[in-house]
Amino acid sequence: MKNFLLQSVAAFAFAALAPAVCAAPSVGMDAPDFSVSAADGKTETLGQHKGKYVVLEWTSPTCPFVLRQYATGNMQKLQAEETAKGVVWLTIDSSAEGKEGYVTAEQATAWIKDKKLACSAFLLDAEGTVGHLYGARATPHLFVIGPDGKLLYSGAIDSIASANPDDLARATNYVRAALEEAMAGKAVTTATTRPYGCSVKY
Repeated sequence: MKNFLLQSVAAFAFAALAPAVCAAPSVGMDAPDFSVSAADGKTETLGQHKGKYVVLEWTSPTCPFVLRQYATGNMQKLQAEETAKGVVWLTIDSSAEGKEGYVTAEQATAWIKDKKLACSAFLLDAEGTVGHLYGARATPHLFVIGPDGKLLYSGAIDSIASANPDDLARATNYVRAALEEAMAGKAVTTATTRPYGCSVKY
């Protein structure tokens, strides 16, 4: 446990000190379109999902903050809940080849099966094109896009910046809250937060 906590703190510190990649699009702006290959070999674009809610989730299979979400089943549960409502959930790995967190299509497919991901597609962004387009800085870093293509939420998955699984029950899940409010025709109360986790390894 001590080593786990030290690793978590180190990872968070690295993410916090890492320079910003680029300015992320602001909430209320049009979400940038993209075209990138998925682990299943298909090409995914944001434009093909216009008219639907879309979640972009930056991930890294080696990040303790990501592993907290997946080891407990928290992220998979959220993915399943939202995709059942018609939300398109795109999980994205922007780790560059040779860097920590990089996965091939085969490795991504194995991870999807092992962790029982319920995302719509797993995008392979090793060149960092989509990550830089959105200014993704951490894993996890999440964005919620409305049916009109406008960005509704940008930031952390929840309110407690921790890699400790025990904190999940006490945390407010910003992504779930944003989707619930938007689908109810309400303005998103918390539309922007600071993402926390490991830095994206561009």
